[in-house]
Amino acid sequence: MSDQRDLVIFVCTANICRSPMAERLFRHALDAEEEPLKSLKIISAGVSTMPGQSPSTNSVKALKNVGISLKNHASEPLNQDLIDQAIAIFCMTESHRSIIQMHADPLPKNLYLMREFIPNVEEEEIPDPYGMALNNYENCRDSMVESIPSLVSFVKTLLAK
Repeated sequence: MSDQRDLVIFVCTANICRSPMAERLFRHALDAEEEPLKSLKIISAGVSTMPGQSPSTNSVKALKNVGISLKNHASEPLNQDLIDQAIAIFCMTESHRSIIQMHADPLPKNLYLMREFIPNVEEEEIPDPYGMALNNYENCRDSMVESIPSLVSFVKTLLAK
């Protein structure tokens, strides 16, 4: 099927903290999977950002501490073209999902919270660590890592449709 969408997008506010970390963590997980998961395009974007900004220093450190690089990341605004190409869009908070729902046309049906597929999860949102200490970024990273197995399973079901 030539028109099959193969893009997964992680979204936060400025695309310099949470979503770049989520993008790289998910890419790392998919690299250990079989096709077609391994070939999915994974990107991140922001609902309120300027293009070309570097990731925050503590995001870089938090990922480096688990052996993942944020090298070559530059912020990118979420736009309708990206939304239209996505098989799934994973947001950090309900406010991100609401912003996308207000501006996207047509309304995307593939819009989720990153942590909503974790069984019996108490907190579905991932708070913004911007400007905080490294341990806040590491806690943010760890809450993302916790969601990765459920996201991989969910994306497998989307590809099977």
